[in-house]
Amino acid sequence: MSLSFIEDVHRPKGTFRLVVISATLLLAVLPLLPVQWLACRFHWKIRRHLPVLFHRFALKLMDVRVHVKGEPARESPVLILSNHVSWIDILALSTLVPVSFVAKAEIATWPILGTLARLQRSVFVDRQKKGDTARVNAEIAERLAEGDPIVLFAESTTSDGNRILPFRSALVGAAHQALTAGAADAGSKNDCVWLQPVALAYNRADGLPTGRTGRSRIGWYGDMEMLPHLANILRGGALDMTIAFAPPIPCHTDSDRKGLTQQAEAAVRRMLTEELTGRAAPPAAIKAA
Repeated sequence: MSLSFIEDVHRPKGTFRLVVISATLLLAVLPLLPVQWLACRFHWKIRRHLPVLFHRFALKLMDVRVHVKGEPARESPVLILSNHVSWIDILALSTLVPVSFVAKAEIATWPILGTLARLQRSVFVDRQKKGDTARVNAEIAERLAEGDPIVLFAESTTSDGNRILPFRSALVGAAHQALTAGAADAGSKNDCVWLQPVALAYNRADGLPTGRTGRSRIGWYGDMEMLPHLANILRGGALDMTIAFAPPIPCHTDSDRKGLTQQAEAAVRRMLTEELTGRAAPPAAIKAA
C-alpha cells in the first residue's frame, strides 16, 4: 500500500504543487464570484451551472478522479442522502449535478469557503437553535419547488471513510416536512419526494489502494483543522474516488421517515462495503458495518 500522497507533503515538489494549485484556483475563482453573485441575485439560470463548471476545473487541477456508478435521479424533487468523509465530497458531488447542500451555520462565517458556500445557495442550519427548523424547512421547500436537488449528509458529521455512521431520521423528517408543508405555498403539485442514497468511497491514492489508514488520512473529521488538511491534500498526488448512486426511494406524505432513513442507510452501507472490499456485501456485514 502506498501513502505517498501523505508522505510527500513536506517535500519540495509537494509544496510547489500546493502553491501552483492554490494560486490557480484563486485566479479562477476571483472573476467568477461577481458573476455568480449577480446570477443568484437576479435568478439567472447560469447560477446552477457555474458551480458545476468550477468544481470540475478544481478537481481536474487537484488530480481527483471521480468514478460514477449508477446515475443521479431523474425524478424531481430529489433529496440526496449521502455519507460524508471530506470537504472533497462537496466538490465531487457538485461536478455531477447542480446541487445545493444543507450545511452547518458556522461554515457561512468561514473566509472564502463561506462565500463559496453561500454562492452555491447552501442552506445553513444552526443545530443549536430549535427555532431554526421552521426557517430551514421553508428554505428547503423553496429549493425543491424550484427543482434543485438537495444534498443531506445524513450522518450529520464526517467519518474516517471506512464506515457509515448512523443516519439521522430527523434530517429526513425536516426535509420531508418542508416538502409536504412548505412546497404547497410555493405552488408545487408534487405529492412525493425522492430520496436517493449515495455512497462516497475513496479507493485509490497515486494509483494504489488506499486501505483503512489511507482513507482515514484523506477524511476530514473529528477535531482536524480545515486549512492544514486542505494543504496536505493539495500537496499530495492523485486521488480516485467513487460516487455510487442507488435507485431513488419514493417518500409520500404518509411514509414512515424512520423506516425510509433506515432503508437509505442500509443502501449506502451496502454500496460502501462493495466499493471498499471489491465484493458484494452480505446482509450481516451491512448491519454490522
